Amino acid sequence: MKLALGPILYYWPRDEVLAFYAAVAASPMDIVYLGEAVCSRRHEVRLNDWLDIATALRDAGKEVVLSTQVLIESGADVAVLHKIAANGQFMVEANDVGAVHCLEGKAPFVAGPHLNIYNLPTLQWMAALGVHRWVMPLEMGRDDLALLLAGCPASVQTEVFAYGRMPLAFSARCFTARHCNLPKDDCQFKCMNHPDGLLMRTQEDEEFLVLNGIQTQSARVHNLLPELAAMHTMGVDVARISPQSRHTVRIIELFHGVLHRELDVVAANIELNNLMPEKSCNGYWYGRPGLEQVAENLAPA
Repeated sequence: MKLALGPILYYWPRDEVLAFYAAVAASPMDIVYLGEAVCSRRHEVRLNDWLDIATALRDAGKEVVLSTQVLIESGADVAVLHKIAANGQFMVEANDVGAVHCLEGKAPFVAGPHLNIYNLPTLQWMAALGVHRWVMPLEMGRDDLALLLAGCPASVQTEVFAYGRMPLAFSARCFTARHCNLPKDDCQFKCMNHPDGLLMRTQEDEEFLVLNGIQTQSARVHNLLPELAAMHTMGVDVARISPQSRHTVRIIELFHGVLHRELDVVAANIELNNLMPEKSCNGYWYGRPGLEQVAENLAPA
């Protein structure tokens, strides 16, 4: 089983993005997803920059995938989508059906987690369109995944979102701008003030959700590190880690160490919990509400 690093979901300064991927290039990561998947107003890193980063990562031995936006809102967004689909060098992660139509029959692609592949006929249809790998929807549980894996075409790989705050929903409204009493078109790029999103709490002061521009995330951090052995046994090919502003390279090392039996899973999971911005959760994996933390299966990977 391989490890993948998902696209950065937050708005970070250009220099920080470049430094981050320089560190990733030296890490034991196998696959790296690149690109702006959330908001087209984020211009610190543009498409040509992403392509330069992709080339450097490929030269470092990484498999590189370019991610498309989940919510396409304008003609300019469509133009960027077509450029990504026609890049000719790197595989593309399609995060909406428009991207699928741009890629079908032309090149193998990754079906992102927001394409809502919940049953075997949909997965088989995607395979016929040219899917190389699909990412399980975030709220799908292990039992439902097992049913799909039993009938998954042999040519199609399966990827599971294994670590990070979960992107739950997207909206045409920018909730970060609204929180700051600003219109979306004059947001003043307030997202950059929140490198891991803006945490919302309930009146009882419990963590609730995270605002990330037009994206809403879970406040708690989805963590399937203790489930790597079970995922491997099920036939999962790739486990995805979502970047956070601090400690991402160490998180990669922990996952790699457990996966390759170089680290004790119990000790690694304790350290991992100390690196999280909030409490952990894994409820969706067990068919429970996503914010729940079910007792982990701490078997060696």
